[in-house]
Amino acid sequence: MELIFLGTGTSQGVPMIACDCAVCRSPDPRNRRSRASVHVVMDGLHVQVDAAPEFRLQCLREDIRQLDLFILTHGHADHVVGMDDLRRFCDLRDGAALTVYGTEEGLGRVAAIYPYALGERPRARGYAAFRLTPMPARLELPQGTIDATLLPHGGINTLGLVFTERSSGRRLAYYTDCKTVPPEAVALARGAEVLVLDGLRPLPHPSHLSLDEAVVVAREIGAQRTLLTHLTHLSDHATLAASLPPGVAPAHDGLRLTL
Repeated sequence: MELIFLGTGTSQGVPMIACDCAVCRSPDPRNRRSRASVHVVMDGLHVQVDAAPEFRLQCLREDIRQLDLFILTHGHADHVVGMDDLRRFCDLRDGAALTVYGTEEGLGRVAAIYPYALGERPRARGYAAFRLTPMPARLELPQGTIDATLLPHGGINTLGLVFTERSSGRRLAYYTDCKTVPPEAVALARGAEVLVLDGLRPLPHPSHLSLDEAVVVAREIGAQRTLLTHLTHLSDHATLAASLPPGVAPAHDGLRLTL
């Protein structure tokens, strides 16, 4: 299984507009954070999770050339507004609709923003076509399984995802944009080789895990390796990495892992 971090930043990104703080002006490329999303390759199946505003640029940077299905964790703008750029992947599939999995809230947002893309075929070549499908608790695929659980995120729920590759048995948990991780989600992620977890900032936040809260959840789940994502400009990469306990580290845009 391969995990590619397309983006690891918040809704404002880093550097932020009109900000001259040390992180926003940092020469360290790990402090340049586009909005959060990942690309997972599981026994050759290419799964895209969320489409940030920079999705097109992220795909060009990481040379993403294939996409077999799409999962939307939730309908907030920093995760959904890049979906128009999925049109290119529909072209590469000879115009076949791309299955989009999500919650009722997320799929409703897609339908509201992209009414022209709903259907089994694009309206014309070069357009996107989305087959909106509720995410099941377990998605069974020839390449493995993707389990889903709900994570509280302010007034909505985000999809937490656990990927299990069939050939290797390797497991990856992706829990972004959440304020808490309920017991059932903790149990689902246990045994994962890698946990990707929301770790917004040092200060408390009403709908995201703070860094201290994320460390507590990481210990509870006990993955071999935990990587924090959805980071603000309040965290310098090198400084944060040096402050975290063993087994926990910040992710960065362009980070690639082979599980």
